[in-house]
Amino acid sequence: MINETKHHALFGTEQPVALVTGSGAKHRLGQSIARDLARNGYRLVIHANRSATEAEQFVEELRSQGTDAIWQVADLSKQTEVEKIFEECQRAFGRLDALANCASIWERRELSEISDNDVRRHFEVNTLGTFLCCQIGGQIMVDQPSGGVIVNFGDWATRRPYEAYAAYFASKGAIPTITRDFAIELARRNPRIRVNAVLPGPVTLPDDLPSAARQAAIDSSLLKREGKPEHVVDATLFLLEHEYLTGVCLPVDGGRSIYAPTDHWR
Repeated sequence: MINETKHHALFGTEQPVALVTGSGAKHRLGQSIARDLARNGYRLVIHANRSATEAEQFVEELRSQGTDAIWQVADLSKQTEVEKIFEECQRAFGRLDALANCASIWERRELSEISDNDVRRHFEVNTLGTFLCCQIGGQIMVDQPSGGVIVNFGDWATRRPYEAYAAYFASKGAIPTITRDFAIELARRNPRIRVNAVLPGPVTLPDDLPSAARQAAIDSSLLKREGKPEHVVDATLFLLEHEYLTGVCLPVDGGRSIYAPTDHWR
């Protein structure tokens, strides 16, 4: 749980507001982060692209548990739609204290099969969507005396990419640069704004993943155990709370970004 004294120092006495992109769909990292923010006293804007029904159900669940929440559907590659979700956030709550840019696509495809549309789609969602949310949400924070915090989401494996995800890794490779750039741009306008990123490792392995593949992922980490969504959630909350960290890109990967076992090519 966030320390109440720090909570007030960061956001004042009014209940803070967080917008979490990609949080409408079940079994996604964004929803895990949104649940934790709700437990820590945030009011929430839940975003979905095509999972409108799931987003509405999630908001109903949050409200039943005492969290003030709304949901919005938007294509984050379109500036007018991004502007709309932030306008609705302002209309509903009058402020924006935290932005978690979790929306992402991740598609496996052999290099010889990747088309220009595949590359474009990954960049539109993973790169352009993150940029536009930082730009438009960041401007709201610039205009607030209390500023705000943005947490972006990259991927540990942009440091050591593996095959069959070239479009994905190219799009996620821009996230650290976007993070550092907006950390500078926004803090120069309002020094109470911080921008950081989490670089998750394999924390959401599919339930139907073959046991050999699961074990290979575990063996490829220094800590020799499987990651969980909670590890990324904890890192996100840490970056939201720590008032003297900005421009930081934090791997949450069990050491995979610095370690390559000799018996595994990746």
